[in-house]
Amino acid sequence: MSNEKIENLLNLALDATEQEREKSLDLDTGYDKEERTWEVIVKFGGTEESLKRLLAQNFPKEYDRIKITNLRNEYAILLLPEHIVELVAALTEIEYMEKPKLLFFAVNNGRRVSCINPLQTGQMQGGTAGRNDLSGTGVIVAVIDSGIDYAHPDFRNADGTTRILDLWDQTIPAGSVADPLSEENAEQSFLEAPAGYFLGTEFPQAMINRALEQTTERERYAVCPSRDISGHGTHVTGIAAGNGIASQGRYRGVAYESPLLIVKLGTPGERSFPRTTELMQAVDYCIRKAQEYGMPVVLNLSFGNNYGSHSGNSLLESYLDDMADYWRTSIITGSGNEGASAVHAAGTLRENVTEEVEVAVSGYEISLNLQIWKNYADEIAVSLIHPDGSKAGPIQQILGPQRFRLGNTDVLLYYGEPSPYSPYQEIYFELLPTDDFIDSGIWTIQLLPQKIAVGNYDMWLPAGGVLNEGTGFVLPSVETTLTIPSTAARVITVGAYDGYFDRAAAFSGRGYTRETNQVKPDLVAPGVDITSCAPGGGYVVRSGTSMATPFVSGGAALLMQWGIVNKNDLYLYGEKMKAYLIKGARRLPAMQYYPNPVFGWGALCVAQSLPD
Repeated sequence: MSNEKIENLLNLALDATEQEREKSLDLDTGYDKEERTWEVIVKFGGTEESLKRLLAQNFPKEYDRIKITNLRNEYAILLLPEHIVELVAALTEIEYMEKPKLLFFAVNNGRRVSCINPLQTGQMQGGTAGRNDLSGTGVIVAVIDSGIDYAHPDFRNADGTTRILDLWDQTIPAGSVADPLSEENAEQSFLEAPAGYFLGTEFPQAMINRALEQTTERERYAVCPSRDISGHGTHVTGIAAGNGIASQGRYRGVAYESPLLIVKLGTPGERSFPRTTELMQAVDYCIRKAQEYGMPVVLNLSFGNNYGSHSGNSLLESYLDDMADYWRTSIITGSGNEGASAVHAAGTLRENVTEEVEVAVSGYEISLNLQIWKNYADEIAVSLIHPDGSKAGPIQQILGPQRFRLGNTDVLLYYGEPSPYSPYQEIYFELLPTDDFIDSGIWTIQLLPQKIAVGNYDMWLPAGGVLNEGTGFVLPSVETTLTIPSTAARVITVGAYDGYFDRAAAFSGRGYTRETNQVKPDLVAPGVDITSCAPGGGYVVRSGTSMATPFVSGGAALLMQWGIVNKNDLYLYGEKMKAYLIKGARRLPAMQYYPNPVFGWGALCVAQSLPD
């Protein structure tokens, strides 16, 4: 029986067999097959102590296997034995439960078109930090991403020491590491997770500096073994806050004197993609650290996923909205790179008029999931038609999981219902192969309206480039292609544009949010052919909303320096920061009306965002 306080995807995952989970991209995320445990996100009523007592009293035999990572504002990450997940959700004090989702990563010219150069006219080091000499001094830039090449010159001071305050690598288990400074490595440095968390290892500034003192790369990584394998986080950090030392200032970032907090997302294991639970812990960590240091903080998030109603009401989005109100914090996130990837379809239904939506599935696709989101008051029968013409449906509108087979493809279907956090209904399809791959060709979702009150619907396929080329909706919609959590109301959402020609970037995720019609993205920044730091000490060119987001993060740090550090506006963060950025946004000639789903309120122009 489905639990109404558990999200649809977790209900389906709990009902699925282990074989079905293993074949799926999403169903097994958060499940540990060896330990038979689930990692879940919960919203609960009470304190951390009361939550611990509640679980200890109700599950005394299992309590030793339960792990609790308490987050702010009555959110927590729980690690639970599988057989008690639904029992925990049923407790009165537990308000709602979700499973983690996978996250996907979605300079000099960019500085110019973003009106940043006029604010950086002072010397590279020092300066009076007035209106025209802003560098990010006193404002932490926190980058939550794939890690960083901490040895890159652009993240070091003139004396060679690191600008990084702390580095939390979630992929390195706690333990001992040899210290090459000691005789014959006799001494050991014990690596620990940050206080209050169970994941990974924290490297404080002193340890990073000790690593930088080593003469060889091997010795350096013996002290601090954290690496950025993909280079994504290094590139992003360089845009937001690189000081340009390795290029004599040519590829200097925006807030080039900001101290840095770095979190490398992820856990050891086969799946290389990080999860939403790791992101939530990283956000909590960065805000706690900023409070400890007594400095305002800008959080840069350059990734997302497609699972959810895109209305801003998942637990992850609600959590980020809450965290945007904590401390002196501004949260900046990219709109994703799904604008031209054919992963979204939408339409409006009329009673008794059948509508068909076609999905092209290329060869060698190992699995595929599809979400349909609609108004709960609309009664719609759904059929699924195989490429060979065989058909399942009209499928009964039974809340909970259903199974059937078409050709050599097994189909799991879940009819959801509204939750305490969402008034919308989800119909979820999971296509799994009976052998190695699902059947290729044109699949058709047939919608048969029976009683229509509103009529609009949206469909999404997975984001992040996990699908093979050629898989996607035959007639896609480019609007509402924002990835989650960029649909959260109180974050500052950034799309990408081509700063060389003042035109749209086709890949950039577009707004608005579903149903709520919030203006998203809030603004755009340069995201095409951006040169920034690469592991190894050099530079590389990349494109994406991941590259646009740190321009805004660095710009926000400059504004917070002017406002908070220099005491011109002590409340310049959060929603006020968003308002200042919107007011200064530059209107691009490609659009006649603003706001719009492509550019939001316009292009980043930091100089115009400062009050006169």
